[in-house]
Amino acid sequence: MTQVKRIRKLYYSKGKKVTEIAKITGHNYRTVVKYLEKDDFNKRIGDEKEERRGRPSKIDPVIPLIKEWLEKDKTAPRKQRHTARKIFTRLEEEHADLLEVSYRTVANYVRKVKKEMYKDEQGYLPLEHPGGEAQVDFGQAIFYERGKLIKGHYLNLSFPYSNGGYTQLFKGENQECLLTGLKRIFEHIKGVPYKIWFDNLSAALVIGKRGERTLVEQLERFALHYRFEVNFCNPGKGHEKGNVENKVGYGRRNMFVPPPHFEDVEEYNNHLLELGDRDMQRLHYKKGETIAQLFAQEKEFMFPLPSQEFEVGRIKTALANKYGKVELETNFYSTSPSYAGEEVILKITADKVIIMDKQFNTLVIHDRIYDKGKESMKWYPYLEVMAKRPQAIKYTRFFNELPLMWKNYLESQDRERKKLTITTLMKMMEGDDEEELINATRALEETLRRGVSDIDSVLVTYYRIKNQGNPIKEIEVPDLVPPVKEYQVDIGVYDSLYRKENYP
Repeated sequence: MTQVKRIRKLYYSKGKKVTEIAKITGHNYRTVVKYLEKDDFNKRIGDEKEERRGRPSKIDPVIPLIKEWLEKDKTAPRKQRHTARKIFTRLEEEHADLLEVSYRTVANYVRKVKKEMYKDEQGYLPLEHPGGEAQVDFGQAIFYERGKLIKGHYLNLSFPYSNGGYTQLFKGENQECLLTGLKRIFEHIKGVPYKIWFDNLSAALVIGKRGERTLVEQLERFALHYRFEVNFCNPGKGHEKGNVENKVGYGRRNMFVPPPHFEDVEEYNNHLLELGDRDMQRLHYKKGETIAQLFAQEKEFMFPLPSQEFEVGRIKTALANKYGKVELETNFYSTSPSYAGEEVILKITADKVIIMDKQFNTLVIHDRIYDKGKESMKWYPYLEVMAKRPQAIKYTRFFNELPLMWKNYLESQDRERKKLTITTLMKMMEGDDEEELINATRALEETLRRGVSDIDSVLVTYYRIKNQGNPIKEIEVPDLVPPVKEYQVDIGVYDSLYRKENYP
């Protein structure tokens, strides 16, 4: 536009000829004529696109990557697709050598592509919130724990005044997960919001036939313990807690895209709390201060942590079937054959099912199952019965699941030796952990390799592997060591002690 202005000024104000203007500006003769004859300078939609058509853009090198990621998003859960910010972050981290444009350029391009794929989303009205209040909700996200794909849920607690928030990941969406997540966040921030807003979460309330809402008993005790006020949105008005709705999406896009891989969900939850702290270092979108500064201000309106810890867990009784198993939420958990037909007590937490006798002594602890129609077996209590009936072990599921080496070892033994082996296996599997069986199998393999087969030697090797982890190396004797003459014991000298004269 500056060049056009110059051309017209040279012609109309300076009286220069077209050929002179072409020489001065370096433009082609026809270009000078075109801009002198132009009489409409209204800006129309598409002008910029027309002007840039055919010219290379700095975003071109990363366009194939952006399109590839957005195409893959079509098969991902809707709420775990890439945002423009996430795409820009990935480009910075993974393809910095190709990235030559700003976030705004990437965002504009992503917006244009997404408009062709998805419908525009509806916006929300901005709301004002007092400090010290919080909003809570669950979102869904997939993740990989020890390589296994899990369709999980994450709890998000947001603080509308500062726009801060924290996330915790679970395998379910129940009252134990809800309260465990809140408790961890309270302990992390060392404070409790004075009021928390909930939507109609089934984990938080029971809705009666007439629409009346009642807090679940465990949440009611939890709220009394931490002293916060429970408020619910109006039925069908989930947008009333719009901050947490936005935070749920923000957390999913920034913490679960792409789906995370980790070994243990508890360790990852500690990482999520750290990410919540880091995220507060950015500026608030309209208040001109960092979220961390605003969050420090609203913590003054929060309650301190109570001196007594709240123990999250639901208690219920259950009747064990003839196999000593109890049913909980369509899944079965083992107890012990001695408790077949007996009543036991279950303590249910977010990730464990603890089975106790009537005196509240722990019998067995299971990982809580979040699938349907599954079974968790802890074999240690059953081995005691198998030791009394060793010939029946080959007809059990436990035997079928044993490594082949143990199967062969047991089948090669008579009844008494088999009984001793099962009893010893009980000692090695006392923790009832998969790792214990792996160590026991290593011990059996190493013992047999050394030409020894008795079960006591297997047990000694097992304890060494478990406590040290390193096998004992053979002692190599150098050639320079002189041979030692074997000492022969002569016990005949003791015969003189039995002479008759020595005994009157």
